[in-house]
Amino acid sequence: MYYPMKDGIDKSVQAVEYSEAQPPSSLSGLVHCFWELKTVAELSVDFEYHALPDACVNILLNQIETDIAGITALRTEAEVLNLGKSFHYVGIQFYPGVWQGNKEEIVDCYVGTPYSGNLPLIQTSKKIAKVDFDTKLQALTDLVEWFVEEGLVTTNVVTEKILTQLDELHSVADMAKLVKLSPRQLQRTIKQMTGFSPHDLLKVLRVQQSFKKHYLDMFSDQSHYIHSFRRVTGYTPSKYAAKFDV
Repeated sequence: MYYPMKDGIDKSVQAVEYSEAQPPSSLSGLVHCFWELKTVAELSVDFEYHALPDACVNILLNQIETDIAGITALRTEAEVLNLGKSFHYVGIQFYPGVWQGNKEEIVDCYVGTPYSGNLPLIQTSKKIAKVDFDTKLQALTDLVEWFVEEGLVTTNVVTEKILTQLDELHSVADMAKLVKLSPRQLQRTIKQMTGFSPHDLLKVLRVQQSFKKHYLDMFSDQSHYIHSFRRVTGYTPSKYAAKFDV
């Protein structure tokens, strides 16, 4: 199954902690992980978080300013987000294609304003703000189950098949054949489900996979790999590995 990498945290920063927890088995096909990102001491300079595109949708809850929340997803290139000197976020990372909520609510930039939509994000954030990460997990699970009941999160058979057989896909034509769609149908379906073109989706997924596999398993040659990696992350593979905790 597809396993997106955590975003880039500079190795030189010692007072930032990132944690992940797996969802219950009943939600494992929908949720990649629950996560927490926080400072354990105030930093001397603003922290720049290197967010990688992974085709996932995240629910983000600010645990210091609990009115601030949002639905986030990056597109095809990394973004540097200035989180300041002190922060505490928790979130839910959904696999590509399962989020069926209002696409107009999804943002691809820093979330710094109060949430004004109709989802119970602020209520959940306030409920869990004062407890530790392990205790937050039940409320995050309850929120996902509410999304499922409301039809906002559901299994996507097309993207699920792509993610489970990603190692066998070397082109968009392979993707179309796998899911039994014509190229035109594939273009329309993938764009509607993920916001990506099939080509961009495959590029992002393959770069993500390259963190855990030999690049020749995902790319035809080293030059192609380095070019794609740099387009998505902003760094060559060697410079990325030297700078960020991966």
